[in-house]
Amino acid sequence: MKKIFLLVFFAFFISISLSAQVSVKDSSIYTPLIGLSYSYQIPLGDMAQRFGNNSAIHLNVDFKTKKQWTFGINGNYFFGKDIKEKGIFDSITTSDGNIISQNGEFADIRFYERGFTVSITAGRLFSLKKPNPNSGIMFNIGLGFIQHKIRIETIGNTVPQLSKEYKKGYDRLSNGLMLSENLGYLYLSNNRLVNFYFGLECMQGFTKSRRSFDYDLMKQDTKKRLDVLYGGKIAWILP
Repeated sequence: MKKIFLLVFFAFFISISLSAQVSVKDSSIYTPLIGLSYSYQIPLGDMAQRFGNNSAIHLNVDFKTKKQWTFGINGNYFFGKDIKEKGIFDSITTSDGNIISQNGEFADIRFYERGFTVSITAGRLFSLKKPNPNSGIMFNIGLGFIQHKIRIETIGNTVPQLSKEYKKGYDRLSNGLMLSENLGYLYLSNNRLVNFYFGLECMQGFTKSRRSFDYDLMKQDTKKRLDVLYGGKIAWILP
């Protein structure tokens, strides 16, 4: 990991040095675009049957060429609290829907959506000339990997039925190939200090369950899923 970090840092430093030799205002430049972003996502397809809306935090490492092509790596971590899938614990709950802890009390169980994506992207910037040739409409597509699951938290950790290993039979861990599309506006200021991006993003995951057995189904889930997330995205590009 240390070697990878040093390599990325070196490439970033060289890119900055090269781009600093050309005027942003007058010329299309080769430059790195290191972005930290937030997006609010809405699920569609099979994803909408399991989760509600969620938030995501992204890290984008892109490079823009002088000919306005872009390429890079995009990673994001998404999270939420709206779990729609019902009946997961039917086999271990009482008639009134509660789980009994080892102390004979009603257990405090909480659910969260957790997931991440990693992808490589390629696209193009369509310059609007103002404030400079390096700002304009940007479109890219991506190919990568998506994974998500239901995070199960037992407050107090006093529920033997939901120990670390048993949770795997309920958490619906799923992953697979992902495609993505982004369309938005990139602004790079002439003084290089104010740089941002905003736009729309859509991701399509072709996933399936990665657990060998689901306790509530009493079998392995072999269904192929289409998990779609779309929403708005805003990013701050590091100067």
